[in-house]
Amino acid sequence: MRLIDLTMPLNKRTPVSPGSPKPSFKRVAYVDKDGYNAHRICTNTHFGTHIDSPWHMLGNGKRLTDFGIERFIGQAILYDVRGQREIDIELKDVKENDIVILRTDHTKEAYTSAFFEKPHVISRRLAEELVERRVNIVGIDSFTVDEPPCDIHKLLFRHEILILENLVNLGNIPVRKFKIYVFPIKYDRIDGAPCRVIAQIE
Repeated sequence: MRLIDLTMPLNKRTPVSPGSPKPSFKRVAYVDKDGYNAHRICTNTHFGTHIDSPWHMLGNGKRLTDFGIERFIGQAILYDVRGQREIDIELKDVKENDIVILRTDHTKEAYTSAFFEKPHVISRRLAEELVERRVNIVGIDSFTVDEPPCDIHKLLFRHEILILENLVNLGNIPVRKFKIYVFPIKYDRIDGAPCRVIAQIE
């Protein structure tokens, strides 16, 4: 068995969407002075590798803690969609409750000025097929799955499909199917949260 970390590190360099406040990492205690080390961290909920709940964009949508822990663990299927600005693929082997992961390699540009330009977006046809197949989560190694007014987000959310963004290291996964663990920070009744994401390769 092999474990691969698909999580973007959280630090002052981690990119945030234009217009969002920059993260703050402030050291508030020092072991030599206070007997312990501690930091105060301030970020928004959609920062680094994170997962969106329907309440992110739907006023009556479910919040993250409305979903049981089983929703965040399952079989993932990886699709290489590099080069597709509008992602449109066939999901022939996807079953109900699978987790669909899309590799664009966009997060390789995370620390450049081009990161928030020309995102890879999911086509309407693909979004409708994801809904039809009743997938559990859609994940992507980019900061978004669509552009404003975010109709793809809303379509997936209306069917309680969670959206996992800013994955990294998808090129290190040597197989198409694997087990994935998505562990959001357990903020209570909130719209989304940073999470640690691990691929398990048998």
